[in-house]
Amino acid sequence: MNDHSAEALDHRDLNHDLDVFATDPLAGSGLPLWLPAGAAIRNELQRLAKDIAHDDGCVDVYTPVLGKRALFERSGHWTKFAADMFPPMKLGEDEVVLRPANCPHHALVYASRQHSYRELPIRLNELGAMFRAERSGVVSGLQRVRQINLDDTHVFCRADQVADEVARALRSALRAQRILGLPVDYVRLSLRGEGGSWLGSDEQWQTSQNALRSAAEQVLAGEDLALIEAVGEAAFYGPKLDVQVRDGRGQEETIATVQLDFNQPENFNLTYQAADGSHQRVVMIHRGTVGSMERVVAALLERYQGRLPFWLAPVQVVVLPVSEAHDEAARAAVDALRAAGLRAEVDHDGSLGARIRDARRRRVSLVAVIGDREAAAGLIQVTDGSDGSRRSLALEELIAKAALAYANREPIAW
Repeated sequence: MNDHSAEALDHRDLNHDLDVFATDPLAGSGLPLWLPAGAAIRNELQRLAKDIAHDDGCVDVYTPVLGKRALFERSGHWTKFAADMFPPMKLGEDEVVLRPANCPHHALVYASRQHSYRELPIRLNELGAMFRAERSGVVSGLQRVRQINLDDTHVFCRADQVADEVARALRSALRAQRILGLPVDYVRLSLRGEGGSWLGSDEQWQTSQNALRSAAEQVLAGEDLALIEAVGEAAFYGPKLDVQVRDGRGQEETIATVQLDFNQPENFNLTYQAADGSHQRVVMIHRGTVGSMERVVAALLERYQGRLPFWLAPVQVVVLPVSEAHDEAARAAVDALRAAGLRAEVDHDGSLGARIRDARRRRVSLVAVIGDREAAAGLIQVTDGSDGSRRSLALEELIAKAALAYANREPIAW
């Protein structure tokens, strides 16, 4: 189903044909411009991320990309990551910076009012932009960028809810990868090592690590995936689960994470009112499902060698009139396809052969041709780019089949 060549192309090479993103020195290194094709892919990924978040009971928030330097001093980011952050900007008596992470703002959202133990868990979701001051020599395409747009959720819960929330988060991360068709290699449990400046008590770590292990084993019991423990690989503020994948070059990377955090609840004094009226420290969980828009688009382009699944394809149907006499029928077909919510366009520039070759180059999902026979019979001749199969059918039937596949994020059932 993929356009495999002798050697797989990386996403930057594929972009020459697909026009997903552009770069310009005037915009700056590591700051890609999303072109219409890229925007279509990204919109679908954002929709998937929201669908999964809402299925899990997450609520949407929006927070600023800027914050006072004091915010990131409080969160600990300034101490740990100042070298990777953009320099502060003077604003009156204050200094403001572009955020390197979304969690401090979400901590402030939680802290904006008091919460009862009966309200928890609270799950805040945002597809938020964050910024890393990557050096010019290391930025590359969509994989290493200076603005990252991340599907990001932060869960605030009681200690007795951690195992269930971790299982929910891991299950959703694996579901997202299945829908995207990105094979997961294994799940890594990153644990505390000996020595070092680990935040939190031994009891907190032991309880949390056991909760993550138990949740992962529960979820992975129904999956053909291994849980591999990595001692010493935890963040200083808590253990985590990482969903690991390998790209076409065999390089391993983390595509989604479920991270416990003892740090932010302490730094921001995040509490809830317990049944006995006392105030107890909340547990914070960072969770991602789809991941960063930039990295996942790069991974998808390389996984499918540009021929994305139908629901993700920037152009799902291109309609080609054989001659000017068929323009009206072609435009009517495109209007009907668009009215059904499908991404369709008409191409009437150049010879029919040249237009078909251009559609293949751009990896358009369906190439539909209308000539004398089709126009007279009310049909449309369709070639499916995924397997090269060809068929003639009524426009209404094409719309019904394509719309169903799109809605279900599945291949078209011919």
